[in-house]
Amino acid sequence: MTAPGKAISGAAFATLLLIALIMGANHVAARIAFNNGADVATAVVFRSGITALVLVLLLRIQRARVRFTPRHWQMLPVIGLLVGFQSLFIYSAVARLPVALALLAFNTYPIWTALWSWLIYKHRPERAMLIAMPVILLGLALALDVLGAASGLGAAGQWARIGTGVAFAVAAAGTFGLALVITQHETLEMDGRVRTAATMSMATLVALAAVTLQGGFHLPANTPGWWGLAMLTFLYGTGITILFTVLPRLGVVGNSPIMNIEPVFALILGWLILGQAIAPVQVGGALIVVGAVMALGMRKR
Repeated sequence: MTAPGKAISGAAFATLLLIALIMGANHVAARIAFNNGADVATAVVFRSGITALVLVLLLRIQRARVRFTPRHWQMLPVIGLLVGFQSLFIYSAVARLPVALALLAFNTYPIWTALWSWLIYKHRPERAMLIAMPVILLGLALALDVLGAASGLGAAGQWARIGTGVAFAVAAAGTFGLALVITQHETLEMDGRVRTAATMSMATLVALAAVTLQGGFHLPANTPGWWGLAMLTFLYGTGITILFTVLPRLGVVGNSPIMNIEPVFALILGWLILGQAIAPVQVGGALIVVGAVMALGMRKR
């Protein structure tokens, strides 16, 4: 995040929007892969494994200084394990829900971050967070159509349709929020590239374990599925690489609130590419969630 009260440059702003677009497109590509035979664990192995290899190669090319303290050796596996499960959870949500709705439910992670920080490190939530929490939850309730009014299914029918996907998205938000809190308190001084390479490596191991438990890889059954798998891997790796190589030079770190516009891009791309449309009231709810999360991130501290 930029320094309090200091506006980011036009180049930084455009780069942040580009990353949000890339990450939204990554999840749309994932849905294409899932619709054509690939499964979640296989997608995470490809995505995380290749991203880890690219980051390690960048570290070698840039001759980055890699140093780990004893505390890092203790906490990095924990963070990697959490991110591994978060990756499985969010793709499981994307496979079951319209992409934008899965990402919106995941976008509740600031609430989880505040909760974990309070429970583990005894940091009381800020007043702004306490105000934003009900706004985010209200917007999410509208976006998910929890009463089934927009779908005409009623509450029971709507939850029978979306319940599992929402559970996975909320689980992804919870694990990601915990990973963020531990990262901030235990490894913040590390080079972001090093930390992400280690995290992606651990996430790959988690996904490989899931692949083993399910009896092997479930690869795409046709050309569109392979394109989806290739594009989700390329897009995610590209987004992460830009995040940790370009943005630091522009004076911005990767957790800028501008990137929380990702669900909006996913909503547009999901409609254009996948034909996923949601009711106007759900779009309004989505904008409430995105606006509240961005307002939280942009507030002066």
